[in-house]
Amino acid sequence: MVMTDLLKPEEIKKALDAFAAETFDPKKFFEMVGMKAMSAENVKKVFQVLDVDGSGFIEEEELKFVLKGFSKDGRDLTDAETKAFLTAADKDGDGKIGIDEFEALVHE
Repeated sequence: MVMTDLLKPEEIKKALDAFAAETFDPKKFFEMVGMKAMSAENVKKVFQVLDVDGSGFIEEEELKFVLKGFSKDGRDLTDAETKAFLTAADKDGDGKIGIDEFEALVHE
């Protein structure tokens, strides 16, 4: 499965363009690509695409490349953006984002 199976390419591009130079805001980005309106089941499918190693978690190393999961044209997140994203989503403090934490962040 690829991201364009779940989201509209034009919305992905618009959201990527919005954060090309601006500080990345995961909640705003997910809303812009249409994820906030998605069912929990489809949000979990997006999670699975972003969970590159299939561990059931999005670890800090995977977070850095999260925008590339939406499009090969996505930029890498800075270290500060990666840490802020992790802090926003990692509610149990284990240093990684589980599927339920991801879904909660999207629908917050």
